[in-house]
Amino acid sequence: MARELEEQAALLKRDPQTSHCMASIPDLYIDVHNECIMVKMRIYISMVDGLRARRCSYTREVRRLGVTVRQLYIIMSQKCHGDLVFTVADCAALERPPARYGK
Repeated sequence: MARELEEQAALLKRDPQTSHCMASIPDLYIDVHNECIMVKMRIYISMVDGLRARRCSYTREVRRLGVTVRQLYIIMSQKCHGDLVFTVADCAALERPPARYGK
């Protein structure tokens, strides 16, 4: 689910219809083992919600991205609360592409 979200966010940043507005939103990199991810996802959700308030290319795809990130956040915070194992505390790592993309 995390990888799909990352790809969906990247596509929206490149799409001509949404790229102008999505340019103000940081790239989305999700590492469920990084303890900073919960804060990062809350901020990301609020930024996507802010696009609607500004009426800035708030398309069905952008809404879907926001809803899906929120669903993952809820799963991680409520359903998996006791099962999550954070092995990394590197907030800066969530600002750059993961090594698996070869960038």
